[in-house]
Amino acid sequence: MLDKVNSKLNFNNRVLRGLVIVPTRELVEQVSKSLNDYGKFLKVKHTKVMGGTSKSKQEQIINGGIDIIVATPGRLKDLVESEILDLSSVNYLVLDEADTMLEMGFLEEIEEIFSLCSPYKQIVMCSATISQNIRKLAKEFMNDPVTVQVHDRRDTVSLIEHKAYKIDVKKKKELVTRLIKDSKYEQILLFVNKKDAADAAQEYFAANGVKSSPIHGEIEYKLRVQAIKDFKSKKIQVLIATDIAGRGLDVEKLPLVINYNLPETTDDFTHRVGRTGRAGNKGEVITILTVEDYNHFTKIERDLRLNVKREVHEDFPLKDRQPRQKVQKKKKLSEKKGKKTPSNEPKKTGAKSKKTTKRDSNRSFRR
Repeated sequence: MLDKVNSKLNFNNRVLRGLVIVPTRELVEQVSKSLNDYGKFLKVKHTKVMGGTSKSKQEQIINGGIDIIVATPGRLKDLVESEILDLSSVNYLVLDEADTMLEMGFLEEIEEIFSLCSPYKQIVMCSATISQNIRKLAKEFMNDPVTVQVHDRRDTVSLIEHKAYKIDVKKKKELVTRLIKDSKYEQILLFVNKKDAADAAQEYFAANGVKSSPIHGEIEYKLRVQAIKDFKSKKIQVLIATDIAGRGLDVEKLPLVINYNLPETTDDFTHRVGRTGRAGNKGEVITILTVEDYNHFTKIERDLRLNVKREVHEDFPLKDRQPRQKVQKKKKLSEKKGKKTPSNEPKKTGAKSKKTTKRDSNRSFRR
């Protein structure tokens, strides 16, 4: 995009050519930084458009002429409706973390934004997982699209070591705190399913001498940015994130991801795991399982072709009632080959079958 926009620059009349749409403000910052790094020696101008920042200041920058915008859909649509921004000249359009945005309910907004851009646009949709909604968008707006797949979602990443610990519900926080302290890692990303769980985990860690910060939708943006900065600079050891807040989070050489709660879907598990083992670096994933998680985790393993050994920590023996293990009965050789075993009783095929001769009985026994 930078290369193509740069080749058509008009310094006297800059026209908006590129648009990158992302689901969170944190990702706006990351993509903007990448544009700065890759476009360091170019004259391409870009700006950030997102909530929580001055709308009038964004208007001033846009009016001064801009080539590329990195935006969240909400604020972008707001600027378009206020007639501050015109997207009709956009011919390079990127939808990053596409599945997340569509899961967040932005499908209508994205469809509207797409329709407002140039009819001659090139569209790129990026995601670790491709959902039906993404396919719907592609069918609606793309002409004979090509899928570029770096690797199969189901491929096991050899650089990532998986572990799973079974634990009683009431001992869960205690076990995780022990694992964090025993790990000696300076950076650990811990995933929870709900905002309340993130706050509760941070409170428990603080009481037990573990420095941590939560990031989720109800935390002020400035505080989220600060938490990520503190995590990257290793001022805090644990960053506690919900799936949306943690999506797209890039921490160089992140050594450990902990699934405090199992995610709802296999795709979410894939995104979580993808925070570690990046760019050729090794990583570790620990998943915490209580009784109600066993079946769901088995499904995730099956989907991703994983086989994770379930461990029990020596200091945390299980007391919760465990499900019964099904005992596999050994099949006879004849059953394995698909042959039926002979029955002692004659087949009931009609009234005549009730009578058997002695000769028939002997034949049956010999067989």
